[in-house]
Amino acid sequence: MKDWVKIGTLLTTRLAIFIRNGVVQLVQPKLNPLIAKTGLFFSKIIKIGLVMSILFSIMVIACNLWINIQTRDRLYSNVSEIPAKKVALLLGTVKWLRKGQVNRYFKYRIEAAVALYQAGKIQHIIASGDNRTRFYNEPREMKKSLIEQGIPPQAITLDYAGFRTLDSVVRCKEIFSQDDIIIISQPFHNKRALFISDFYGIKAIGFNAQSVPFRIDMKTRVREYFARLKAVLDLYILRTQPKFLGEKVHLPV
Repeated sequence: MKDWVKIGTLLTTRLAIFIRNGVVQLVQPKLNPLIAKTGLFFSKIIKIGLVMSILFSIMVIACNLWINIQTRDRLYSNVSEIPAKKVALLLGTVKWLRKGQVNRYFKYRIEAAVALYQAGKIQHIIASGDNRTRFYNEPREMKKSLIEQGIPPQAITLDYAGFRTLDSVVRCKEIFSQDDIIIISQPFHNKRALFISDFYGIKAIGFNAQSVPFRIDMKTRVREYFARLKAVLDLYILRTQPKFLGEKVHLPV
């Protein structure tokens, strides 16, 4: 873990130097006329805003590089290639979109979990998701869909407090006592979940559900860049904890 922290820090530092040099060469000549017109006060505001924007961009890029590099060798897309483990953590998402269509992210994650179970790669599924109100229940929808596709109810445990990826991963260890798991989600999401798992000493690998094309859902993919920055801050700076923990739950495996 310490090695990865060093690598992340080194990447951030070198990236900062690279971007700074680029800004000095490309941006500064264009700023000088503007600074001359607006005066000293506004010139300081412009420079501060520029520096803050650069620093933020550096942090986003560095965190994404860090997570990609650290997790790249533990993602699987082929059922026959992934090592078998007793338990899979199925990360939740909403089933229905606003227009009444089935969410592809949900559909593909369910299909991935079913494929692993039917191939004998897993024995039990923790369906972890948000249950903020009685009208919004990701775990219940996941269980219903899994059962419809042939997964026995006794092979499914629901985690109703998986409000965020961090909550789902940490609760998998602290509540369900599982620290050797397969995480099921889309590739970009799996990488962040594996990164969080590493921090908490969980031996996790990721099984990639089918991706949704970028052109169809650019919003989610772009948001992921900032979610990775948030993940690094949560783990190494803010020390964020799950919203709820509670009593331990025994799994029949």
